[in-house]
Amino acid sequence: MKIGIVGGGGRMGQMLIRQVARTDGATLAGVTDRDGAPALGQDAGLLAGLGPLGVPVTADPVALFAAADAVIDFTSPAATPLHAKLAAEHQTALIVGTTGLDEAAEEALAVAALSTPILQAPNMSLGVVLLSALVERVARSLDIDWDIEIVEMHHRHKVDAPSGTALALGQAAARGRNVDLADQSVRSRDGFTGPRTPGTIGFATLRGGDVIGDHTVTFAGQGERIELSHKAQSRDIFAAGAVRAALWCSGRSPGRYTMTDVLGLDQ
Repeated sequence: MKIGIVGGGGRMGQMLIRQVARTDGATLAGVTDRDGAPALGQDAGLLAGLGPLGVPVTADPVALFAAADAVIDFTSPAATPLHAKLAAEHQTALIVGTTGLDEAAEEALAVAALSTPILQAPNMSLGVVLLSALVERVARSLDIDWDIEIVEMHHRHKVDAPSGTALALGQAAARGRNVDLADQSVRSRDGFTGPRTPGTIGFATLRGGDVIGDHTVTFAGQGERIELSHKAQSRDIFAAGAVRAALWCSGRSPGRYTMTDVLGLDQ
């Protein structure tokens, strides 16, 4: 499968280059970066710390989508609408790991999914996908006497909060309880807040150092607690999951997909 990477000059982009290069059944179709980026013109393999791959980094996403069977995007929300449009035009599968998407970006993905497979996940880690499934199951099994709190911590440079993964875990808990997360979530607490409202789903955000990503969902009952946690120790897990998702998209019909589909957890 010919896999393209946008944003190849970044840390995640370089990890994706390495992951594609070492994955059986995958070949690097092309790599792009933004106009003026230092990576432009470099061999993608050398950029990623490998030997030469004969694939230069360019600023031409149109050519990339035309050449690839699937493109992996971990760039920025502002770039998502263009990538979705190009994916639809060339019927190229698009794997989106970008978080913090606005309504326009989500709509662009929905439109593109009418023409090509769109796989979107706030976290490509297989462990996080399984954690989300467990959270939904536990939430379904317990009543609102069990309070749900989600704590996440990331490195000091992360710009969005709560993390996309924390929000996805909140959505899983809300599905388990058959409620709307928007109506039940508590994003912050400060000052005299009064007692906790039964049935709400709380979020706490920590930022510091070089933490890749820690997430814990706590179900707190009377006299006991259940804690479900995932700690990312290497960003390679996200690259591995994204490439696995790209391979899974081969031959799929147009539509919206998630990592849950990749692992067959809905079957």
